[in-house]
Amino acid sequence: MQHDMSILSLITNASFMVQMVMLGLLTVSVISWTMIIQKWQILKKAKQEANLFERRFWSGADLVDLYKALTQRKNAQGMASIFEAGFREYAKLHKQPGIISEAVLEGAQRAMRVTLNREVERAESGLPFLATVGSTSPYVGLFGTVWGIMNSFRALGQVEQATMSMVAPGIAEALIATAMGLFAAIPAVIAFNRFSYSVERLESRYDGFMEEFSNLLNRQVHNQ
Repeated sequence: MQHDMSILSLITNASFMVQMVMLGLLTVSVISWTMIIQKWQILKKAKQEANLFERRFWSGADLVDLYKALTQRKNAQGMASIFEAGFREYAKLHKQPGIISEAVLEGAQRAMRVTLNREVERAESGLPFLATVGSTSPYVGLFGTVWGIMNSFRALGQVEQATMSMVAPGIAEALIATAMGLFAAIPAVIAFNRFSYSVERLESRYDGFMEEFSNLLNRQVHNQ
C-alpha cells in the first residue's frame, strides 16, 4: 500500500490535534515575522533620527530656536523628545521667582528621565512576545509530535502485522509539527537578541545625551 508522503498531504491527513498545533505555530510565525519587520524599521528610524538630532544639537544651534522648531512639529520622538521635555521643564522652572538652580536642574532631569523611560519602553514593545515565541514554540511543536506518534502507535496496536509503510506517514506528519516549532522559534530568538542589543545601545545613547544636556543646562544656569 502506497502512501502520499508529500508535505501538504501529510498535513491534511494529520490528526485534528496535530493540525491545530500546526495552525497555531503557523499563525505565531506569521505574527512574529510581521513584528520583526516592523521592529527593524522602527529601530532603524530611531537610530537615524538620533543621528540627525545630535548633528543639529551640536552644530551650535540656539536651544530656544531648536525647541520651538520641535514643538511646531508636534511629533518629536527619541532623543528629540528627551530634549524637548528637559528644555520645557527648564524654561518653566527658570521663570519661577526665587527658585534655586539645583531645583531647576533636578526638575529638568526628572522630565528627561521620564521621557527616556517612555522612549525605551516603546522601543522594547514586542520583544517579550518574540522571547515567548522563541522559548515556547519548540515545546508546542514537540507536543504535536508526541501526540501524532502516540496516535500512530495506537493505530498499530489494532493490526496484527505492523510494517514501516504503515507507521511512516504518522511519524512523518508528527515530525512536521516539531519542524514548524523550530521554524517559528529560530527567527524569533535571533530577532530578540539582535533587537535587545539595539535597544540597549539606543538607551545608552539617550542616557549619554541626557547627561551632556544636563551639564549644558548646569553651565547655563550658573552663568545667568
